[in-house]
Amino acid sequence: MLGQFILNLFIALLWLLLVDEPIPQITTFFTGFVVGIGILYVMHRFFGTQFYLRRVAKIIYLIFLFIKELISSSYSVMGYILKPKLEITPGIFTYKTSLKGEWEVTTLALLLTLTPGSVVMEVSEEGNLFYIHAMDIEQSKEEVIRSIGKFEKAILEVTR
Repeated sequence: MLGQFILNLFIALLWLLLVDEPIPQITTFFTGFVVGIGILYVMHRFFGTQFYLRRVAKIIYLIFLFIKELISSSYSVMGYILKPKLEITPGIFTYKTSLKGEWEVTTLALLLTLTPGSVVMEVSEEGNLFYIHAMDIEQSKEEVIRSIGKFEKAILEVTR
């Protein structure tokens, strides 16, 4: 991925140098960058890796997914807080994940901790078992597990 990006920058710089302009323009560089994207897309099969902009798009998708889950869980927590009588039953449950790498497990734990209503208390030594505290175990456990499934899928798309 990094090699393709550097090659794309090289193509853009080469385009900038080959276009006969008295003063180099940034628009010419961006035009060369877009042309480089096209060239690399056509030739990405010869590199043996996937096209680098696909991973960038998946990272952006993961960020938007997190923002969506953050907003929906914030509204859920606000609903609990604004009720006159607090009727929640906090609890702890475990979740076994299919993620393997340290980066993957850490990212999932951070995304879950940042969403309101759930906190990752501990990760097992093997890194495949999460101990999660949920604000309302009866209702929010399903929401947290649904969010975990979405996050896991998005993280796997980014890392593999």
